[in-house]
Amino acid sequence: MTLGRALEHVRHQMPRYRRWLEDFLRIPSISTDPTYASEVRRAAEWLARRLRNDLQARVMLWETEKHPVLFGEIPGPSGAPTVLLYGHYDVQPPGEAEAWQSMPFEPVVMGDRIYARGAADMKAQIIALLAAVDAAREAGLPLNVKFLLEGEEEIGSPSLPRVLQDHAEALRADICLNPDAGMQGPDLPTITYGLRGLALFELEVYGPKEELHSGLYGGAMPNPIQAAMRVLGCMHDDQGRVTVPGFYDAVRPLTPEEREMLSRLPFPDEEEVRRRYGVPGYWGEAGYTPLERTLARPTLEFHGILGGYVGTGSKTIVPSSVTVKFSCRLVPDQDPDEVHRQIRAYLEAHMPPYVRWELRYGVGAPPVLLPWDTPAVQTLRQALQETWGVEPLLARSGGTIPAVAFLQQYADVTSLLTGFALPDSRAHGPNENQHLPTWEKGIQAVVRFLYGFRG
Repeated sequence: MTLGRALEHVRHQMPRYRRWLEDFLRIPSISTDPTYASEVRRAAEWLARRLRNDLQARVMLWETEKHPVLFGEIPGPSGAPTVLLYGHYDVQPPGEAEAWQSMPFEPVVMGDRIYARGAADMKAQIIALLAAVDAAREAGLPLNVKFLLEGEEEIGSPSLPRVLQDHAEALRADICLNPDAGMQGPDLPTITYGLRGLALFELEVYGPKEELHSGLYGGAMPNPIQAAMRVLGCMHDDQGRVTVPGFYDAVRPLTPEEREMLSRLPFPDEEEVRRRYGVPGYWGEAGYTPLERTLARPTLEFHGILGGYVGTGSKTIVPSSVTVKFSCRLVPDQDPDEVHRQIRAYLEAHMPPYVRWELRYGVGAPPVLLPWDTPAVQTLRQALQETWGVEPLLARSGGTIPAVAFLQQYADVTSLLTGFALPDSRAHGPNENQHLPTWEKGIQAVVRFLYGFRG
């Protein structure tokens, strides 16, 4: 069993791994839209064939109320440690086709990047795991490997807690390696030790049971859009601080050590923000840097509003209803269910009595802080450093990966977070892409981790 032989196998097999990636990207595995359920399953079955036929893994598809969870297992030497490899095979909807410079589900290589929905988040990362295990298996697998690949991460992993409880014994492992967190830059390999949590909401406000002529009823009939704007517009103060009572009560303050560590991370300055995004500059909670606001402070963000008439021209009506989608990103030690109760209490206190309303609460994912001084972290740091030739960064992420908290809670498995998508990969947006040289280095880094991990 030699590391050098495995790395040589990666180099020789890279065209094959590229074909895997391109085939995988062609599957529109959009978990948020029920009409794509068959495509999500097709992605799971495609992965099952790769694991079974190429990696010689024992494979099972665990069914859920929504999309299947794929489990794979490859035994290594007796008494060797076990690494659980996590990934999600579902993707976000592509959005407006006109915003893409290529077809979202027809991968195209332009320069040194491959463009397609899911390229960065996280199909390329899954293929990196498969490729690294394929190479290690050919050279002599040094440990036991398990795979946990789900199809609901983009909708909050609602089925995962039950799966983890039902199959905790099968998923037993010494560590979980999760490459869904990304890098700070092409030459800045990163280990992520913290994730924000998430609470998803959808608010429906109702006025008259049908649209009414605003000339006949305007000013006398309850207007649900007006009511919603009035209430939701007061959920932040002028500096972006959330006004919901109790929202900050459980927030764990940043330590001076963390603030100093986070200050070393790269982040766009005001001029770059103006040039890249067309806004005057940053906005948000006073007393914190823009980076701290995005990585380590809680938020309440509105994502979309639908109601009334939004077509071409005008239609003078009192609308019958309005729907608002919003979410909260949470930090230690906030609890998603408690934040839900706070949001509901705020709406009960402030929504005008002349409209009816309904608040739907989606999946809540807890925030996570992971230890950064364990032997497993040191092994990953060494693997990344040997691959890139620089000391990896330690960072928190403003995003949410529900599986990390769920694995800790239900299967007693701690995660290591890294990844090989870059900050400009445009994940969740048009023209999502994966930088291929970074991806190839990522495969090498996973190989080095597999050979270096001792449990």
